[in-house]
Amino acid sequence: MKIALLGYGRMGKAIEKIAVERGHTIVAKIDKDNENESYVADVAINFSVPSAAYKNISDALKRKIPVICGTTAWLDQLGEIESLCREKDGAFLYASNFSLGVNLFFELNKKLATMMAKHPHYDVSIEEIHHTKKIDKPSGTAITLAEGASSDQKWHLKEDQGEGIPISAIRKDDVPGTHTVTHHSEIDEISITHTALNRHGFALGAVVAAEWILGKKGIFNIKDVLQL
Repeated sequence: MKIALLGYGRMGKAIEKIAVERGHTIVAKIDKDNENESYVADVAINFSVPSAAYKNISDALKRKIPVICGTTAWLDQLGEIESLCREKDGAFLYASNFSLGVNLFFELNKKLATMMAKHPHYDVSIEEIHHTKKIDKPSGTAITLAEGASSDQKWHLKEDQGEGIPISAIRKDDVPGTHTVTHHSEIDEISITHTALNRHGFALGAVVAAEWILGKKGIFNIKDVLQL
């Protein structure tokens, strides 16, 4: 399989390593230094900076190349990309996190939220910790957790003192990603946590998604790949 990497930062390099190990070929590495490069590929994987995501994805879809996207903080343009995908009869898959463990954690979070909905004296909050080079704040994973934790509350960054679910977004050196959902009352707390030990799980999930989408048409998510 010929893969174009749209974004060649930490995740792009991690994806390259796993893709090559699985017998695939990297045919393009699109970043700020060669953003106008022409390429032909079986699939494109986008982990670019948010400001480049829309252009990267739309360029690939216009070339009839399926796109896997893990970039967050650009989703105000997601509807436009989905419309373009349908117009071009293409294939597009977005996920806020490609880790199998994180996606199992998403499902656990929803299950816990269903149980806690019967006990309104508990308030929910979220904490996420990432490396200092992560641009978006909070992470897309934290936002997905907030959406799963409550269907009627919006999220806000804790320091903004808003209404709804507070998210603490902490940045530390060399932390791949730690997310904790806590339901707390005056009496006790119930917490669930996912801790990524390295970037391997994220990169592997993206490559597996790229392998899976070949030959397909439509708009998908990571649940389709993992059959969750």
